Amino acid sequence: MAVALAAAGAGIAPAAQAAANPYERGPAPTEASISAARGPFATSQTSVSSLVTGFGGGTIYYPTDTGQGTFGAVAISPGYTARWSSLSWLGPRLASQGFVVIGIETESLYDQPDERGEQLLAALDYLTQRSSVANRIDPTRLAVAGHSMGGGGSLEAADERPSIQAAVPIAPWNSRKSWSGLRVPTMIIGGESDSIAPVATHSIPFYNSIPSASEKAYLELDNASHFFPQTSNTTTAKYMISWLKRFVDNDTRYEQFLCPAPDDNDISDYRDTCPHAG
Repeated sequence: MAVALAAAGAGIAPAAQAAANPYERGPAPTEASISAARGPFATSQTSVSSLVTGFGGGTIYYPTDTGQGTFGAVAISPGYTARWSSLSWLGPRLASQGFVVIGIETESLYDQPDERGEQLLAALDYLTQRSSVANRIDPTRLAVAGHSMGGGGSLEAADERPSIQAAVPIAPWNSRKSWSGLRVPTMIIGGESDSIAPVATHSIPFYNSIPSASEKAYLELDNASHFFPQTSNTTTAKYMISWLKRFVDNDTRYEQFLCPAPDDNDISDYRDTCPHAG
């Protein structure tokens, strides 16, 4: 109803709006809705066995709603020596906003970014082809994310598979600094006080090397350490949700939270390619 009223208020028939963007899911967003601990969709979850091929298993979170069609999906990797439990708050938070999420375990706690990137891609393939929720997913609307070496892995995955719709590396670590071939819309979230993957030698060079034509943003959290994503972080969540909605769902209703640059006291630096053409 909220979507219909918003469309009518804008002079757009709901059917015409749906036809213009068949991927749009959920009511019109507000600052409160993207900041909330849970979005408009009820969710459920299921475990993935460590015996799967290509990654170390994990957990899938998904909207229980089957009346709005399929959803976009995102695979997320933890960092070096970490397990999915270190980021698990993100699973239901993103799923409740209208995404299927797979939080992966890596094959080894010591896997490097390139290995984590391959495992993120394997997880997306599993999710869309063999998982119990495959019929809930639009296999053309996929994204990757991760923390630390998992964030570096999300860059690797996006670079390898340009059909991915969005990437969100969080406090990313990678010895590779140039991503001049990356074509996937990418939001990098860094921590101002990160001493493990300092933004000056990781997040910012990564951002600068990505072509502007690819669509990109760099968000730096004020005084945040390397481990800021390992506890519930509203600023990380609200802009991650907005980026995924904008580029996985093509939902321009979320553009307002990204362009112009957010006026947020928790953000110490924000750079972008606004206005977004993608």
